[in-house]
Amino acid sequence: MRLATIQTSAGPRAALLHDGTYFDLNATDPELPPSLRAVLEAGPSALQAVAVVPHNPKAVRYPEGTVKLLTPIPDPQKIICVGLNYRDHAAESGAAIPKEPVLFSKFATALIGDGDAIVLPPVSKEVDYEAELVLVIGKKGRNVTTAQARDHLAGYMIGHDVSARDWQLKKDGKQWLAGKSFDTFAPAGPHLVTADEVRDPLNLGIRLRLNGQTMQNSTTKQMIFPPAEVIAYVSQVFTFLPGDLIFTGTPPGVGFVRKPPVFLKAGDVVEVEIDGLGVLRNPVVQG
Repeated sequence: MRLATIQTSAGPRAALLHDGTYFDLNATDPELPPSLRAVLEAGPSALQAVAVVPHNPKAVRYPEGTVKLLTPIPDPQKIICVGLNYRDHAAESGAAIPKEPVLFSKFATALIGDGDAIVLPPVSKEVDYEAELVLVIGKKGRNVTTAQARDHLAGYMIGHDVSARDWQLKKDGKQWLAGKSFDTFAPAGPHLVTADEVRDPLNLGIRLRLNGQTMQNSTTKQMIFPPAEVIAYVSQVFTFLPGDLIFTGTPPGVGFVRKPPVFLKAGDVVEVEIDGLGVLRNPVVQG
């Protein structure tokens, strides 16, 4: 299934995309929660009810292209990110291959959806791009094994880890959290594609285009720590909850290692594409 959050006259609503139509889940079936995170919290029975919504003759529907898409999970409890998780990106950065996942976080205020603008903050002059595969947690867990990890995974999204490199790398102590957490620095979407539709998450092409020019072009085969290992690792630290997001790292081709460096500027358009998941497109404006 392809799940989304759409803007309606009643506010943001969880929706299912089916045959070119978005179905408002709660408006069709009041037993289903209005938010996608709450749908995941409700468990497998709720997802089974979602699957039959298009067959309801009274379903509330919106043709694709007629409704505003929001980021699928606008209210996660946690946004966890993995740094240097692609062998080819670690190499271009001059970093050693990590022996364990390198973790940092973002805040929900950084989330935006497909078509929303990335806002360049006046206090940064070196805003960079990073295409990423995002994991969406579907089941509460703590201290899970790699074998159990897939049971806790709801699905996948496309993500963009926008990064202010001058804050991340040049401030005292290297301010990773600050450099990664400016408002609008976590585009994610356009849909949550359920895990059953992604046969092999380690065999997905991942690309980023800047104004139509391909800047990143790799495959998730290059991941050092695959999704199951990342989920198991972070679950040693905290309890993850339905709707939590995990950005899994970026492939090579980022702007700050290029010669000369390439940073985002007002008027740019960034597209992140992952095989089977679609395209996430965001314009860039000056704040």
